[in-house]
Amino acid sequence: MKYKAFLQIFGGLTIVLTLLRFIAVDYWWVRVFDFPHVQLTILSVLAFAAYFIKFDFKWRNDYIFATLLMFCMLYQFYKIYTYTPLASFEIMDATLSQENKRISFYTANVFQDNKEPGHLQKIIDTIDVDILLFTETNKKWQKDILEKLPKKYGYKVEKPLPNTYGMLLYSKLELIEPEILFQVDDSIPSIHTKVRLPSGDVIQICAIHPTPPMPQHNPMSTKRDKEMMLTAKRTRESKLPVVVIGDFNDVAWSQTTILFQRTSGLLDPRKGRGLFNTFNAKNFLMRWPLDHVFIGPEFRVVSMHRGEKINSDHFPMYIELSLEPDGAAVQKLKPPTEGELKRAEEQMKGSNMSIK
Repeated sequence: MKYKAFLQIFGGLTIVLTLLRFIAVDYWWVRVFDFPHVQLTILSVLAFAAYFIKFDFKWRNDYIFATLLMFCMLYQFYKIYTYTPLASFEIMDATLSQENKRISFYTANVFQDNKEPGHLQKIIDTIDVDILLFTETNKKWQKDILEKLPKKYGYKVEKPLPNTYGMLLYSKLELIEPEILFQVDDSIPSIHTKVRLPSGDVIQICAIHPTPPMPQHNPMSTKRDKEMMLTAKRTRESKLPVVVIGDFNDVAWSQTTILFQRTSGLLDPRKGRGLFNTFNAKNFLMRWPLDHVFIGPEFRVVSMHRGEKINSDHFPMYIELSLEPDGAAVQKLKPPTEGELKRAEEQMKGSNMSIK
């Protein structure tokens, strides 16, 4: 009986951790359970399988308990299913071979306290991408990166800060009307710029790094959610093909990121390709996708992969895109519902911006 009691406690914990996500509050200790769905999927499978060791086929309560565990297991897998190779692509592979309509990105959260910039410097010296984006960059990181930055990166937008929210963007391609905005907090910047491709086409790029819902930052997710919705509003209004990139401090399957996608109309290249877990690079068991690239339907994916370690707590991300506007209609998302727009508006309270 002691062993069965242990299994019931183990299974009960799985049920509680699954149900926590449905509590409609923004406190960090609730929203943090949006993150580990892969881990909770494994946990629920183990709890479900282990319970049958002591399953009593004559006891009705065991059937009820096992059914609850099964629903937890199915729900957890459902949350991550679209980010596995079992699902269909949301954004298709490139079909055109025109190099002048392609653009590539390398983005990395460098971890501000990282004392070994040589890992990143070596990579910068060897990779050949169009756009480099670095987050958690202070003035020291700005100096370390510039030491190895090839001359081909003739365009830049820099906002180094000592608070772990500094951003540096370097480009081989012409940047048009670049600006640094503080959408929610005067200490958390975002970069917004148009980019001219070699073909002459112009696209819009938004780079963000909102604050996470953690006790040492913010006890609630309100600021993160607001910045994501304000960015969604900007991209929704854009007349140009849009790429939003950065460390969102949120996972791909969370309620906020799903709402961000629905209201922005942007696509997730992860879907059907894999999880691409970027955090925590220093903990194999506790990893989830925090660094994202969301893309307008005018693009197709040429290639995408997670970069090698740079001694940060994040892995870098690499993606190359092909601008193919003629194929946008076949992968365009359905318009957001009135309810989704209302929820986004509520998350933007305190701002003079609104979704149209």
